[in-house]
Amino acid sequence: MSRTHPYLAALAVLAAIAATHPAPAGTDTPPAAGNGGGGIGGGAFVHTELGDVGVSHRLVQSHDSLVATIGGKEVLEYMLTPSPLKPYVKGLSTPGGVQILRDSPADHKHHHGLMFAVGVDGVDFWAEEAGAGKQERQGSEGSGGGMEDGALMAELTQQLEWINPRGPKTLLTERRAIKVAVLEKPRPATLLTWNTRLSPAQGVESVKLDGHHYYGLGMRFLVSMDQGGRFFNSAGQPGEVIRGSERLVSAKWAAYTAKADGKPVTVAIFDHPKNPRHPNKIFTMSPPFAYLSATLNLWKQPMELKAGQDLDLRYGVAVWDGETPAEAIEALYARWAK
Repeated sequence: MSRTHPYLAALAVLAAIAATHPAPAGTDTPPAAGNGGGGIGGGAFVHTELGDVGVSHRLVQSHDSLVATIGGKEVLEYMLTPSPLKPYVKGLSTPGGVQILRDSPADHKHHHGLMFAVGVDGVDFWAEEAGAGKQERQGSEGSGGGMEDGALMAELTQQLEWINPRGPKTLLTERRAIKVAVLEKPRPATLLTWNTRLSPAQGVESVKLDGHHYYGLGMRFLVSMDQGGRFFNSAGQPGEVIRGSERLVSAKWAAYTAKADGKPVTVAIFDHPKNPRHPNKIFTMSPPFAYLSATLNLWKQPMELKAGQDLDLRYGVAVWDGETPAEAIEALYARWAK
C-alpha cells in the first residue's frame, strides 16, 4: 500500500463511528440530508474529488448500512446490522454500474445478496426459520485503505457474535473484513475480497461446523440472470450432480455469465489457496434460479474448532461488464491469490 487518500482516511473514521454518535468536531463530515446518497439518510456523508486519479468518490453511512460510490457509480452496499439475522452485501456492481445481486426474494426470503453462513453445533445460521441462529453485530470499524496494486481500495471490518437463540449462547466470534476495489487494467473489474476469522466463543470448549452442501459464501442474482446463463470453472468440469441442476465442483474459481436486465455481465467466486481443503467445492445451480457459493464441503466433512483455534477464510468475488473469458478470470485470480 503506497499511500492513503483523504477520502479513505475519512472512510476509516466514518466506519468506526456508530450512527448514534455525532461526527467528531472539526471534521469535514456534514450530516446527510434527507434520503440522499442512494436512499440512505440519517447517517454521515463524504464527497471528495480525487483529481489526481480523475475519479470522484462518495460514502454514505447510516446505522444500518454503508454505501460506497466510485466515479459516480454505486459499487457496494453493505448491510451493517442483521437483516433480520445476518449482515451481508446487498449490492455489488460492475465497473459500468450494473448491480447483480438480489435480496430476499419471495421463493427464498433468507437469500440475502452475498452472504456468509454455515451450521454450528446443529444451529442453522443460513436459514431464517424459528430457531435459526443470529450473527449479532458487536461494532464496526474501517481499517483504512489506499492505492493497492494500482487500484483504489477501501476496507470495512466488523466484529460479530454467532448466537444460538435457544440459549441464548454465543457459539462463535467472527472478525469479518470486506475490501472492495475497482481495477482498471488489464480488464476493468470490481473485485471484492471477503476475509473471515471464526473462533469458538469464550468458555466454549469446541464447536462443530456443518450444514447443507451449499452453505458458505453464497450469492443470489437478479431475476433477469436466472435464465440463459452459463457456468464455467477453472477445472473445466461440470462437477458432481447433487440434485436437479445443483452441482459441486472442486475448483480454484467458478464463474457465471448472464444478462442483467439485458446487459451481459460475468461474476466469479475465488477460493484462496490458503483456505482449508483448497481447491474446495463450489456450488452452482440454475434453473429454477441461479446461485453460486463457495463451500467447505461441510455436509460430508464437518469441521471441529477447539478453544483457542481460529479458522481463517478468504474468498474473492469479481464482477465484469460483458462476457469475460476463462483466461481473463484465471489471470485476475492469479493476481488476487498472490
